[in-house]
Amino acid sequence: MNHDHTGEGGPAAADEPRDVDPTVPLALPPDLAPRPDLAPRPDPAPRPSAGPGPFPGPVPAGRWGPLPPAGPQPGPQPGPQPGPQHRAPGGPFGPLGPLGPLGPLGQSGARPAAGGAPGWVWPAVTALALVVGLAGGALGGALYESFELGGSGLEPATVRTAPPLATGNRSVAAVAQELLPSTVQVLAGAAGAGATGSGFVLDSEGHVVTNQHVVAGADDEELRVVDAEGHSHDATVVGASRVYDLAVLRVDGVEHLRAASLGASEALLVGDPVVAFGAPLGLSQTVTAGIVSALDRPVTTGESDDETSFINAVQTDAAINPGNSGGPLVNLEGQVVGVNSAIATTGGLLREAGNIGVGFAIPIEQVRITADQILRTGEARYPVIGAKVQTGGAGGTSGARIDEVASGTPAADAGLRPDDVVVAVDGDRVTDGIALIVRIRTHQPGETLELTVVRDGEERTVSVVLDSEVG
Repeated sequence: MNHDHTGEGGPAAADEPRDVDPTVPLALPPDLAPRPDLAPRPDPAPRPSAGPGPFPGPVPAGRWGPLPPAGPQPGPQPGPQPGPQHRAPGGPFGPLGPLGPLGPLGQSGARPAAGGAPGWVWPAVTALALVVGLAGGALGGALYESFELGGSGLEPATVRTAPPLATGNRSVAAVAQELLPSTVQVLAGAAGAGATGSGFVLDSEGHVVTNQHVVAGADDEELRVVDAEGHSHDATVVGASRVYDLAVLRVDGVEHLRAASLGASEALLVGDPVVAFGAPLGLSQTVTAGIVSALDRPVTTGESDDETSFINAVQTDAAINPGNSGGPLVNLEGQVVGVNSAIATTGGLLREAGNIGVGFAIPIEQVRITADQILRTGEARYPVIGAKVQTGGAGGTSGARIDEVASGTPAADAGLRPDDVVVAVDGDRVTDGIALIVRIRTHQPGETLELTVVRDGEERTVSVVLDSEVG
């Protein structure tokens, strides 16, 4: 099966048949070896005011003009004229300070101009006006982004990051007491449909994170969030990414709820204890515990091409079942390190039983990047190279075989061709198409990747600058 890096395509075929949970479908790649150092990197350009992608172009002329200077306007002043070392009259930013030895034309000293004002005044006033104009333009650009795009991203002032639990109080019980008030149940269907997923409070502005597949297809009038005290709140979808299986909700009346503290999956080690929260099978405020089973596990979820998402997952044996989707995975410091998203099953009766100790969570680093994009622009972007690769195996060849390269794309510009086999990204081994897609999507648009490619039995390295698409 082919898969486009833009996210169009279906789940990969596996060597052995695997059934998937109907709520959180999952198809695993053939090679399940952990791959280190794949954590998403911070956005190199968090909030540009112009340029490609979702960001606006230059501020329209006249919309946010420069701010006029405060206080009296400059002009000829009666009385004695200042000498060469006189300080200029006070303005909106206070005195300009003593002048240097050169006047306006390069002569020594500052000669009084005809009409009373010294010659150095007007260059000083012009410079001051330029500074004020630039400040006004910057403020106007910020206001334009805020009003036009509806938000300013995931603001540090609204997000908790410090470990909430002291070193001597890091038990599962302490983690539960810390996180349960920040965990919610998400109802995304008609009345009486029951729980369909979970979520957690992201910030102090009333935003909640959950999985995209939890809210997919639900109308805003059908979307509800139930807090830890059992109170139901109306919710709307601010934006969602099917590629990363994440959604951000705006929830009425939860500003009083404590935001969960956000940690780092990069700090996890295999074997570290973790705690999963959510509403499995509709049982709200449920807590399960386990360990980190693997890191950087490339998995793909979705029952159709339009629902396919690729996750560079944290694998855990903490019990995760349908209804846990969107809930937080937490370390013993009380910090969220991932969003529970998928489980693997082996078929038969276990299809109905759910958890078999193989669950997957989206790393919190990717959650922060995607949530920030959604809150700034209402949509999420993901990196692409413009090539289709095989995701159902490459005929026994280790690597990701390229089936098609579109013209005018980064892949074409880099010289990639059909039948090239990508075996490494930035020196890290890639074993199949799913691993390549996941590796690319841990980076950000605009970054440059070094792909190691085998062509006609020879190995070569090419540089690819990542493009982006919405999804």
